Amino acid sequence: MTERPAKASGRRPGTSQTREAILDAAMESFTAKGFTSTTVRGVAREAGVDPALVIHFFGTKDGLFDAAVRSRGVPLRRLSEAVEGDRNGLGERLVRRYLSLWEDPETGPRLHAILHAAAASEAAAALLRGFITEEVLRPIAKTLGGDHAETRAILAGSTLIGLALVRYVLKVDALALLPAETVVATAGPAVQRYLTGELDLE
Repeated sequence: MTERPAKASGRRPGTSQTREAILDAAMESFTAKGFTSTTVRGVAREAGVDPALVIHFFGTKDGLFDAAVRSRGVPLRRLSEAVEGDRNGLGERLVRRYLSLWEDPETGPRLHAILHAAAASEAAAALLRGFITEEVLRPIAKTLGGDHAETRAILAGSTLIGLALVRYVLKVDALALLPAETVVATAGPAVQRYLTGELDLE
């Protein structure tokens, strides 16, 4: 098997190009190796730059992870878009959209990497919480409006995260082997209740 030749290190032309190359290499490394095994030096080597340049742009590995997830991660904002429109069938639309992200060959592995990173590092978990809050929960709450909108969004979001953990990460057969539309039909009403149903939150 032929090894891929090492990329020349040093400064790349153009600050923007350099930053983008680092982010590409970082997301690839986080996806393939996980958060713990990814290093600034390794990302720099893959991007063809000096490690000091990675530190210059992103400060730490945590900062690099945050930037990579935000720019190269997954389009989680699509979930908030699923809330727009008719409230009937809202839960099913949201679950269907979420499952499609996990089952997509491009975004699925990135979601795996992000969830594993959050489990392995408190710093990564904190960054992910901030990202989900800003990109998913707050937009959903804003669209929902009314009393307890943020709590409703959090309850629905926690259901989706648990669903993904059991179906795609732990791969428990009872859930992992079900057709996606069966999961949508089963979990959708629960998510619907959290978003629009009667809840005792007083």
